[in-house]
This record gives sequence, structure tokens and C-alpha cells, in this order.
Amino acid sequence: MEFLLAVVTGLLYAAGLYMMLRRSLVKLIIGLILIGNGANILIFLLGRITKGLPPIIPEESKVFIEAYADPVPQALILTAIVISFGLQSFAIVLIKRAFKVVRTDDLDQMNSIDPYS
Repeated sequence: MEFLLAVVTGLLYAAGLYMMLRRSLVKLIIGLILIGNGANILIFLLGRITKGLPPIIPEESKVFIEAYADPVPQALILTAIVISFGLQSFAIVLIKRAFKVVRTDDLDQMNSIDPYS
């Protein structure tokens, strides 16, 4: 399972980077979303995948005896999801405004100095 998620993380990073290198602003945002999801899965993998074991120490124990689900990476992923949602919504509004002004989403045409070319 961890190997499969590692492969999916690599694919998300590769697809996100490929999309970010395109000339369209819409593809740039899609690439940003893919890289954000890849980072979330990477954080999830670093916390080790454990099925059905909560991070609770029994009263008679002083340390964890069995493997447990680490809550810190899960909390980090929740925070990263909220931050990436804010970043994506800001970028979408910014792209919408840029498209209204320039009438294109092509980065090469937006970067042109001559307005009549």
C-alpha cells in the first residue's frame, strides 16, 4: 500500500510539474492543485500508514506497545488542505481578472510589451 501511494505521489508531482510548464494559466492552476495533492499524500506517507489503531495509551501502559496512527501528519494535512484551498481560490480570481483585461490566458501573449501585437 505504501509503495502504491509513493508511486501515485510521484505521478502527481510529475503531472503537476508538466502542467505548470505549459503556457496556459488554467493549466498552471491545475498543476498547482496536483502538486498540492501530491504533497498531502507525501505528508500522509511520512506518518506511516496504520489501519484502525488510534493513538491512545492504555492506563496500565506508559508507552505505546503496538503500532499506532500518528495524528500529527493528519493535522498537518488538514491545515495544508485549507491553505491550498485559499491559494487556489485566490489564483482563480486573479486569473479571471487577468483574462478580463488581456482577453487571453496565454502567458507569452500576456508578457508581450506591445499591446497591438
